[in-house]
Order: sequence, then C-alpha cells, then structure tokens
Amino acid sequence: MKKVHKLLAAVAAASLLVLGAGCSPDSAATSASSNGGTTTVKIGTLKNQPHLYEPYYYEKYAPSGVKFETVLFDSSPDIKNAVVSGAIDFGVEGASSAISGASSGQDIAIVASATNGGTAIVGKPDITSLADLKGKKVGYPKGSTQEILLYLTLQKAGIDMNKDVTLVNLPFSDMATAYESGRVDAFISAENGPSIAKTKGAHEIASAYDTDLGKSNIVLTTTNALIKKNPELVQKVVETHSKAVDYMKDHPDQVATDVSKTFGVDKDVVDLAVKNIWPSWTIDAAYKKQLESTVSEMVEFKQIDKSVPVSTLVNDTFVAKLS
Repeated sequence: MKKVHKLLAAVAAASLLVLGAGCSPDSAATSASSNGGTTTVKIGTLKNQPHLYEPYYYEKYAPSGVKFETVLFDSSPDIKNAVVSGAIDFGVEGASSAISGASSGQDIAIVASATNGGTAIVGKPDITSLADLKGKKVGYPKGSTQEILLYLTLQKAGIDMNKDVTLVNLPFSDMATAYESGRVDAFISAENGPSIAKTKGAHEIASAYDTDLGKSNIVLTTTNALIKKNPELVQKVVETHSKAVDYMKDHPDQVATDVSKTFGVDKDVVDLAVKNIWPSWTIDAAYKKQLESTVSEMVEFKQIDKSVPVSTLVNDTFVAKLS
C-alpha cells in the first residue's frame, strides 16, 4: 500500500538541508532504504493537480523489490529542494523549477518528461479575443512559466503586457477566487484554476501553447549523485514512471475520478482539467528545443541569473532504453 505524507515540517527541513546539499556526492545520493530486500523510493509531487498525478500509479507498476512512497508538497520549488537535499529520491515537478535549481548550481537532472500542457488563459464571456484584454485586469503568477507564456502570447497579438493591461500578481491557488469575485477579468494559471473558473462561467480566450515553449511543463527529476550511485534503480523508476504515464494517457476518465477522490476536488472541475493535459514520458529533439526556449526566456525575464545547457540538465539515457 502506498503511503502518502503531507510533510509540512519536512518541507522546511528540506529547505535547510539544501544549504549543504552540494558539499559531497553522498549528501544528496539517495534516501531510498533497503529493508529485507525491498527498496523504498520516495517520490515528491503536488496536491490536487491532475498533471502531476503519476506517482499515484507507480505502485501499480512497481518492479519486484521496489516500493514507492508518495510525498506531497505545496510547490515545485519545494519538491526540487527536497530532491536536491536527499529528503526524497525523485520529484514530479515543473521543468522551470529544475532549470532554476541547475542555474543556481544545485544537483538536479531531468530523466523523463511527465505531462505536457496544464496551463490556460481564461476570462469573462465578453472577452472573446486577446485584443479584448486591453484595459482589463489580468491575473498572473509572477516568476512563473505562466508569466512568460502570457507575455509572449500577448506580444504575438500586438499587446504590451506592461502598458495595455493591468497586471495582478496572484498565487496559483487564488486565481479562480479572484476571477469569481471580480478582482480580475481574466487570468493565466496552471490547472485546476482555469477549470474551476470555467465552471463559474469563464472560457478559454486563447491558447497558451502557441509559443516556442510549446506545451512542455512537468518532468521527472532526480540527482546526478543518485544516477551515479544507483543507475539500475533510476532505470527501474523511469520504467515504472513511463507505465504510469501511459496509463494516464489511456485512461483520462479514470484519472479524473481518482484525482477527485484522492484530493476531494470537484469531479466536474477535474473532468475539464484532464482535457488540458497530455501525459508523456519521452524526451526527443523537439522537446529539448522547447526546454532551451524556456531557459532562454527565464534568463530574459530575470527568473534565473545564468543560462543552463539543456545537454547537461537532461539525462535521456534512461528513456532511450525504453523507446
């Protein structure tokens, strides 16, 4: 039986451990423990969001001798920090979080993709095009990939994000509430915010995916230290992950049911959200190109101080063995 920990205290502990994570390979090597021939692998993910639900299916495909323990966090940076510190072994998190960690010198590696999509630009029914956003209040999460996507999407439509609209910086969790209360007329956010707003009368104004960043979003990460210490375990986890991803891709209705049951999210909301995600574990040249665009834009937006070579951030040797 898979164990789920909310780990509020552990998140803080992980943040402290990060400070010493780069001191030696052993400090971030692994938290997997062997007990009577069984290795327990800790996987970090986020609450409520269907595009990060893969770990909940890992136990279904666990290889002999491996057990998975799912650890819940409140944000992708928290997951990344826990991976780097060794508090957990793998993380299902936003690619931008891994990029940010690598840029600051942390030991983090992307070993598979997980889910593409999961973002939307939604607003009031009378906002029928991007041009209609002029003069409107638009919610966005500053410092996120969604900020970049909004800027590029509006720029493509001839709209100056800093002059033509009034920007309202909001946490992801507040987007739908801000829309319903009238604090914003439209917003860009990760799921489930857009789908919650849709159940309150909002609609998708334009695609958030028509930029060089594409739909790339969620990835599976670990440390290079663990890859070096136990590549066989990493291969087993990546293979398990690929099967979980394929299950999600083939059973969206079941995913919606399971997410709703696990987290108590309204089923109508999750039914909409799963239509805006594309589970995928592969890493090809096109995907790497999208990650390179993400890195470039993060530098441009001063979300990271220096660029990160995707060739060193991504280790695709494990997924290559499954293709």
